[in-house]
Amino acid sequence: MLTSYFRPGDMLHATRVTGWREAVDTAAAPLLADGRITPDYVEAIKTTIAAPGGTYIDLGGGVALAHSRPENGVNATCLSVLHVDEPFALADDEAHPITTMFCLAAEDSNAHIDLMQALAGLLTDPARLAALNAATDVEALAAALA
Repeated sequence: MLTSYFRPGDMLHATRVTGWREAVDTAAAPLLADGRITPDYVEAIKTTIAAPGGTYIDLGGGVALAHSRPENGVNATCLSVLHVDEPFALADDEAHPITTMFCLAAEDSNAHIDLMQALAGLLTDPARLAALNAATDVEALAAALA
């Protein structure tokens, strides 16, 4: 179950963000606040997205997976999510509208694989993906991820 990867406060909802950089900052904030990741990890994510090909984190269906390498500042395997009502353009590319951004930090490849399998289950289930896209608050977001 995907919700088992979240701590209280790791699921976030907003009406809108000013762009993908704010989305990264907002999604990463709970992980940063309690030291599960470092500020360097957040900057590494932004550098990756801003680089050519950075839209590879667009998983389809309005979902993006913000992440970086463990050595860039992962202190604990963790996951957070931000859902916004108004899509933002990933890497300022209108071809990549995003409404849900997960922030993934994995200490090692095994943890990364487990989290990716859980996310794949969400993304390949049309009903759950529709519920995710329709979420208008944290409670609905949590229900879609259950």
